[in-house]
Amino acid sequence: MARVISVYLPLWPIDRLKRQAPDAAPSPKAPLVLAGRVGNRRLVTTACARAQDLGISAGMPVSKAQAMVPGLQVLPHDPAADAASLERLALWVLQRVSPVVAVDPPDGLVIDSTGADHLHGGEDALLETLIGRLVMSGVTARAAVADTWGAAHALARYVADPMHLAEVGTAEALLSPLPLAALRLPPATLASLRTLGFACIGDLLHQPRAPLTRRFGPELCRRLDQALGHASEPIEPLRPPELVEVRRSFAEPIAAAETIAHYIGKLVVQLCATLEQRSLGARRLDLLCWRVDAHVQTVRVGLAKPQRDPQRLTRLLCDRIETIAPSFGIEILSLTAVMVEPLEARQVASSLLEAPAPDLSGLFDVLANRVGARSVYRMAPVPSDVPERSVTRVAALSDPVGVGWPDHWPRPTRLLPRPEPIETLALLPDHPPVSITWRGIRRKVARADGPERVFGEWWKRDAEMIAVRDYFRIEDEAGERYWVFRAGDGENSETGSHRWFLHGVFG
Repeated sequence: MARVISVYLPLWPIDRLKRQAPDAAPSPKAPLVLAGRVGNRRLVTTACARAQDLGISAGMPVSKAQAMVPGLQVLPHDPAADAASLERLALWVLQRVSPVVAVDPPDGLVIDSTGADHLHGGEDALLETLIGRLVMSGVTARAAVADTWGAAHALARYVADPMHLAEVGTAEALLSPLPLAALRLPPATLASLRTLGFACIGDLLHQPRAPLTRRFGPELCRRLDQALGHASEPIEPLRPPELVEVRRSFAEPIAAAETIAHYIGKLVVQLCATLEQRSLGARRLDLLCWRVDAHVQTVRVGLAKPQRDPQRLTRLLCDRIETIAPSFGIEILSLTAVMVEPLEARQVASSLLEAPAPDLSGLFDVLANRVGARSVYRMAPVPSDVPERSVTRVAALSDPVGVGWPDHWPRPTRLLPRPEPIETLALLPDHPPVSITWRGIRRKVARADGPERVFGEWWKRDAEMIAVRDYFRIEDEAGERYWVFRAGDGENSETGSHRWFLHGVFG
């Protein structure tokens, strides 16, 4: 079953201007509207959230808006710049989310996420990450995922807050209460439907199709069928000219795995030759398989380092052939390097005395493409005394961060994701606990070492100005060793709650 994400950017023209350089961006202190001309009239085309709260809406004369809000900022609307910037945003999404991304003008994107959600931790995590990155970049966004482009488009604009996940097969029930404008119909058709008494999509679902088609043309029923999944609506993926792409069309559709693998190898050789001419290496490849029924099957592989070795790239792509459902056959194969980096040819140094360093990038590529890039990483130290902030995840083959691991005090081999509260019996202020109760099991302490005092990072939050923790290494009667701490100095309640927590386990 196909899954489609629709991203709605309700304030895209405003957000685009606000994301410009500070000297070119409008002032954030005053309400902002964009103005355009309709004939001889100068009308508001888009209003920021503050302006909308003050009663300004799209379609209002600019003179009336300025009279309502003194000091209103009015800038010219530039639809061409909005469209170009929206395409650049779509390219950014293409490189990071899914192989099939298209612009849904004037204020949205559409993404075919079929088979791509597991690489991001599921549809929930994918939507949350996508919206989070857009919001952090200063872009107002809402998104929905559904079985069809039409359903996702409607849910993103009329239901999502800020995201909505539609269950498979629920399009009709979800669309029924939505207004007719959710069907992407022309304004004249919407006005005529309202005149006839139709208020929501559900009013049209069980109407005879022939009278509707005679009166409004085929567009109304086509949009309705596309939203419900009864008619196909293929997504034409964004392919800017600067992307390195090769494709192969077939006179007769292909379906056998061996045949697909054969032509993948040919496409990879062509792609690597083009990359070599440009002194580039691929970091992410997209294989698009266009079936005869207009559906697109996608395979995405990522690489830890830029590569243009045909054998390695072919092996990675062929390992994913089992995820391709050719159905009645594939008529076009397209291979695109959506992320590239400079890769100059280098002479391999050889030594008779020292063995060359092993290249682990091939292993990491195989693992990352099977279980997801998020699951393949290494830990790197961060300059912080607070234990949970002193380590972070980095890419498996990333460069050293330049910070060494702390060695002045022993650290546990396993640090819990978050400190877990424990019940203890201890003398204040500096004595270790005599016993602890963790996860319902009481453990008597046989040996202990500490305290090691850790101070809060006052430059990050005022609440940590005087906050401290006292850490102890303890060992129970069974020989198990734990890392526990008391929040506070044991004397002043302002320094912490004086509760005890278990934070790590020694191997």
